[in-house]
Amino acid sequence: MKSGFLAKNPSVLWFLLILAVFTLGVTFLSHAYGPGAISTSMVKTLGKTLCLCLIAIAMDLVWGYTGILSLGHFAFFGLGGYMIGMWLMYERTRDIVLKSAGEFPMTPQEVNDAIGTQIFGVVGGSDLPAIWTFAGNLPMQLLFVVLVPGLLALIFGWLAFRSRVTGVYLSILTQAMTLALSLYLFQNESGLRGNNGLSGLQNIPGVSAGQDHLSIWFLWASALALGLGYIAASLIVSGKFGSVIRGIRDDEARVRFLGYSVEGYKLFVFTLTAVIAAIAGALYYPQAGIINPGEMAPIASIYLAVWVAIGGRGRLYGAVMGAAFVSIVSSWFTGGRVPDLPLGFYTIDWVDWWQVLLGLAFVLVTLFAPKGLSGLIDLFEGIRRPNRHGAPLGLDKGSFREEEAQE
Repeated sequence: MKSGFLAKNPSVLWFLLILAVFTLGVTFLSHAYGPGAISTSMVKTLGKTLCLCLIAIAMDLVWGYTGILSLGHFAFFGLGGYMIGMWLMYERTRDIVLKSAGEFPMTPQEVNDAIGTQIFGVVGGSDLPAIWTFAGNLPMQLLFVVLVPGLLALIFGWLAFRSRVTGVYLSILTQAMTLALSLYLFQNESGLRGNNGLSGLQNIPGVSAGQDHLSIWFLWASALALGLGYIAASLIVSGKFGSVIRGIRDDEARVRFLGYSVEGYKLFVFTLTAVIAAIAGALYYPQAGIINPGEMAPIASIYLAVWVAIGGRGRLYGAVMGAAFVSIVSSWFTGGRVPDLPLGFYTIDWVDWWQVLLGLAFVLVTLFAPKGLSGLIDLFEGIRRPNRHGAPLGLDKGSFREEEAQE
């Protein structure tokens, strides 16, 4: 990696250092490799939080840097979880079938029929749908983790961007896509067990290690994916490509007038971030243990936008801060760790009131702290907003520069 890149982006080194210290700290305090100061359930929560930070980076790329407010990226997140979940559930069920057969040999067709009955008996079926053809092939399912969400994003983005749909209309379209996909998956005919979803994903076929060790291994994988995702996103936004997409965010018509293929840039970012979201989902749901269509409801994508806004959009570390903060605080409030607050005439149950607090935090950040939690970094470094006294604002500091247009 070039020293020039790191010199211009010191936040990358700081981020990787903090991530490494955090991962090692959790590892040596866990039940698997330490005294058990951090429970296995908390390790899973922290691992899932890292996955949410990764999808927050994807959301920041598409919204904070490119100006596309997508309310559908959790659909790609869920699709990634479904693709890896199919392999996990198929192989786990296959092991159960073979063990139950004992010494009686079974033909491949009998094994396949038994697997179908075990998986789809809950929805009144017995045959494996065509989409499960490669469910027993791990390399193919890993390929589908990237291919299926990426292809969906490519087709949707191409249709939307070539029609030059922008602004709130594009946000509504992405939300409609998510809702349509969620409603389809709720049907038993979808081939993914309808509203029952896929369960038992926390058990890795062929691995005899307990959940103490598996949770740490997934934490490592999530941390690695987050670190690589942060580096990749930093490389994208720090170069000329990043200047162009910021220019699209600030003045799309001007960038198009200068001869850049605006639709091509937007389509690339939209598809790339969909793939990043899918990878995050593929790491998240084995730690959660279950996935169902409710995880892909439009409200989830709205929450994602709120996380990025609270952290500070247009800054990668801001997106990570927002996702991590909301995830940890949400687990604290909804996990029953906060005692109810009796007011005499009414008792506040924080499990029910958490969403109200989240909405209030979003409103307050939007009105009084547009830089979000990442603005605290500015205060720490002594950075202040320039006082321009009503002078023409001109281009944003990171937006398209005239000298680049002459290259």
